[in-house]
Amino acid sequence: MFEPNLRVHGLIDQTVVSNVLHDLKAVRDGGNDLYVEIDTPGGDADGARRIALEIKLFLKHSGRNGFVLGKNTVYSAGITVLAAFPKGSRFLCPRAVLLVHERRLEKELVLNGPIRSCLQIVREQLALLQTAERLENEGFEDLVEGSKISLEQLRDHALNNCYLMAERALELGLVADIAR
Repeated sequence: MFEPNLRVHGLIDQTVVSNVLHDLKAVRDGGNDLYVEIDTPGGDADGARRIALEIKLFLKHSGRNGFVLGKNTVYSAGITVLAAFPKGSRFLCPRAVLLVHERRLEKELVLNGPIRSCLQIVREQLALLQTAERLENEGFEDLVEGSKISLEQLRDHALNNCYLMAERALELGLVADIAR
């Protein structure tokens, strides 16, 4: 596990997604189990969802095992990648820190024009928010599956930037163990 064949380092952006897809193809072609090292301050939520999807597909269809080791920080979008692995395949280094929070949105909504047009703008923005919430819940459900914390409890903690040290994540059953 300390010699990963796929790394998620730094801010998750399109470059990291491309690198992960490239490395995952090499693992697939090589016939090895998947060993992922993750150390990220977070980044693009949709990019992380893409990485998580590819990992889930690999685990489901390759017939091979996959393991993830959170090294230092597994923040924000990195939680989505971590949660792509079943609980029994998730490990953290002793001083690793997880950050779980809700997706962030910064948007200015300007309503100017006929009422029906304004209502349509509001409906579109509401649909965007509801979709984002559903996607967020999917990742949170993956994270809490088999743990001692419910989805509702995690969502409550996520409102306030929930930082979890490795030991606390282990106590809550979010990871299999701490790699020492």
